[in-house]
Amino acid sequence: MYQDPRLPMTPGGGAAQGPGFGAGAQAPVKQGPRRGPAFILLFCFVGLMWVIEAADQVIVWATSDSNTLDAHGVEPLSTDGLLGIVFQPLLHGDWAHLIGNSIALLILGSIIALSGVKPLISVTVISWITSGVVSWLLGGSGTVHIGASGIVFGYIFYVIVRGFFTRKILHLVVGLLIGIYYGLEALYGLSPMQSGISWQGHLGGAIGGVVAAAGTKRNRKPKQPKQVSAGQRV
Repeated sequence: MYQDPRLPMTPGGGAAQGPGFGAGAQAPVKQGPRRGPAFILLFCFVGLMWVIEAADQVIVWATSDSNTLDAHGVEPLSTDGLLGIVFQPLLHGDWAHLIGNSIALLILGSIIALSGVKPLISVTVISWITSGVVSWLLGGSGTVHIGASGIVFGYIFYVIVRGFFTRKILHLVVGLLIGIYYGLEALYGLSPMQSGISWQGHLGGAIGGVVAAAGTKRNRKPKQPKQVSAGQRV
């Protein structure tokens, strides 16, 4: 009888079976998406925007100064304005601006959160950065860019194109529905032929959404370990 040197001998003379072999072996358990933490993170993010806007309104009321926290957004082609990339999505011009972005973030973010916390963090961070960078590069001198609409556009384009990378029917169908609902509005938001709207931030966010979607891939089933009986060469 041939003894595989990788398998120790049992007292009865047979080769012991290692972990993962034999009837007692159990298949690895695949964990599902972490939806709970994803939804908590999403609502905390939106809640933070509301807290900051409330603080900004209080400061405006107390100081009668209209240029308070909102002045710390992205200032294009300014070294001081680079720090605004960090604050841009958290600042809003007024309550209407905040409400519009909050509704879109909660709807689209909830769709993404159903896939877990990792996709939500990925598309949020990437869209946050690309929106700020494009605003800084193309925004035009003498302007300040604020608002979370760049992340909203990141969410829109992420959901629309995600199915092409994951090749999942559900993602394709949801992407089609979101494209129908938000399509014209998204195209309008990317148009440079309007004033008072940061189409640069929208463009950067859309780019970030596509980049984040490209980072997803179809989940593949893990390979099962090959079973080896005693006395058999591998």
